[in-house]
Amino acid sequence: MITASLQRGIAAGILSALVIIGTGPAALAQAQRPAPKPTRTAPAKPVAAKPAPAAPSAAKPSATKPAAAAAAAGGAATAARPAQAATGPGGASLVTSYGDWGVYTAQTGRSKICYALSQPQDRLPKNLNRDPAYLFVSFRPAENVKNEVALVLGFTAKENAPAEAAIGNTSYALITKAASAWLKNPAEEGQAISTMARSGTMVIKSQSLRGSSLTDRYSLNGFSKALDHARRECAS
Repeated sequence: MITASLQRGIAAGILSALVIIGTGPAALAQAQRPAPKPTRTAPAKPVAAKPAPAAPSAAKPSATKPAAAAAAAGGAATAARPAQAATGPGGASLVTSYGDWGVYTAQTGRSKICYALSQPQDRLPKNLNRDPAYLFVSFRPAENVKNEVALVLGFTAKENAPAEAAIGNTSYALITKAASAWLKNPAEEGQAISTMARSGTMVIKSQSLRGSSLTDRYSLNGFSKALDHARRECAS
């Protein structure tokens, strides 16, 4: 029997792989959240589903092309910035955007995925070449997954190296695997989301495979509205 925490890990692994693959027909590698502390049961190794291919012309998901955001749900007049791509990672569709956050939906097999997503405003040190990075909170109702905080780092992280998410005066330990990261303690996801809703920035600190200390700063402007909208998309 797959536990709820493992299901959340599978969902993040699948979406992380979608982000990394970006476009083109490709089977996902086996996606799995790293086994947490020894007090938890080590999860069995799941096999991720094959994503729907996106347009073959784009090599990577791009957040640089402007796209008009849809009107906010419920009739609220929200002025969306043209910072979100109309087609998101894995061919997901942009529903709307709020501030620096976009709301996307995607279909993976029979399961609908909804997520609020943003890209870093600043990346340090600036002289290092990295792939695009993403911070997202996802919902996958078919797997009973909700409010999962996860990241695509844009580089391969050093195994077992310390990593953290600093939100205001609160820090949360991260666990990394390859180019992905999650909160080390899934039980802190609700608290982290509440802290994100009250804060202006989220700073991710981690180490690359080569030992470089890297910092990404995300804006939380529009996060709460984007999260609520993503939740409603997967509630219907």
